[in-house]
Formats: sequence, C-alpha cells, structure tokens
Amino acid sequence: MSLESKIAIVTGGSRDIGRAVSETIAAQGAKVVVNYFNNAADGDATVAAIKKAGGEAIAVKGDMTRQADVDNLVAETCKTFGDTIDILVNVVGGLVARKPLAEMDEEFFEYVMKLNVTSAFLTTQAVVPHMVNGGSIVNFSSQAGRDGGGPGAIAYATAKGAIMTFTRGMAKELGPSNIRVNCVCPGMISTTFHDTFTKDQVRANVAAATPLRREGQAKEVADLAVYLASPASSFITGAGVDINGGMFFS
Repeated sequence: MSLESKIAIVTGGSRDIGRAVSETIAAQGAKVVVNYFNNAADGDATVAAIKKAGGEAIAVKGDMTRQADVDNLVAETCKTFGDTIDILVNVVGGLVARKPLAEMDEEFFEYVMKLNVTSAFLTTQAVVPHMVNGGSIVNFSSQAGRDGGGPGAIAYATAKGAIMTFTRGMAKELGPSNIRVNCVCPGMISTTFHDTFTKDQVRANVAAATPLRREGQAKEVADLAVYLASPASSFITGAGVDINGGMFFS
C-alpha cells in the first residue's frame, strides 16, 4: 500500500481521526499537508509526530468553509511540495450541537451543511485541477448518513447523507480523468466527538449492542481511509464503506 512520493492533503487532519489519517498516510511514504483551524498546537504536534517517524509534513491553518482559506491551503501545498496533488482526504465536519427540529433555526441548519458538505465541495474543486496524473479523494460520511443519526442529529445526518451522494456524483464525473472518489462511514468511534456529544451510558449501550462488543478506534478508521486513498483499491470508486463493528449493515 506504498504511497511513496505522493502528495496528500488531509483537511481536519490534526486531531482524533484526522490526526490518525495524517500519521498513517505519512507512514506509507506520502508527504502530508495537515490542515487545522482552531488549534495550532494540534497541527504542530501532528507534524512533529510525522517527522519523528521519518516522514515529511507541514501544517496549514484554514477554515475549509471559506474559499480564500481553501485556496491558500492549495497554494501552500504547491509552494512546499510542487504543483501535483495526489490525494485529498476530507475529514472536516461535525455535529456542532444536538438539536431537534423544533430547536433548530435556519442559521444552524445551514452552518452544519456548510461545515460538512460545502467544505468538501470547495476543497475538491480546488484540488482536482492539480490531480494531473489521476488521484484519489476520500470523503468522510457517517453511519448517521445512512440511518438518520441519533437524537438531535438531524442536520448532521442530512449533511452526511449529502456527502455520500456528492461522492457518487464526483466518482462518475472524475472517473474518466482517473480520479477515484470514495467515502468512509464510521459508526461509534472513540474520539472527542463522542466525548462531547454522547453520554457515557449511551456509548456503553451502543458498544454492548455492537457485534464486536466495543467502540472503534481512530487508527482503524484511518487504515480504511488510507486503503481507499492508495493504489491497493484501484478499482473502487463511488463507494461508501461502513466501519461500525457490525452495528449497521448497508
């Protein structure tokens, strides 16, 4: 699954699953651009870990819902590693807050859509012109995009469903250019996402009801994402691949 000499951008690549993706993709030989937004220390720590392991990486701050920041991310990538980009992994996204329909306003709903869907659209549009030798794009959806999500996750689930449709459409459009587009659909993964938004007892109940009887780990999701980014999955495109321990079958 070697990615030697490949150039990869990982949006939201500085913590939890994003950090695991950045480190795993670097371990396969890719030069990695780690995008972060709120916490420079997380970006620097991820880059330091990659370099300590013998890899190459830079960190670039940017809000992936803003065109100017996306353009700067691509410009910094090209400035550092050259004009060709081989891999884009869109990890940026989030639940933001649990709100039932009656508590949501238009601003909240549109922000969740923008964070999860518009970000992937903007980065894909900016990176594709640099995938001159073909390439691979891996988006992040969620089990919520398949089953509607848990309580108060309507907006998030809707956005993640849209990511699966965006993935399929891009796979068709970009396939003739030898660019593959896939997405991963994680279930209950042990990250700060669930530390923030899911009660401990709910997590314990979900883990107990999962056939593998546990939560997933960020590294397990990263391994799947990097597989989809690599030539080892060369005839897979347009797929939404579940990783949920058997909790939900699509």
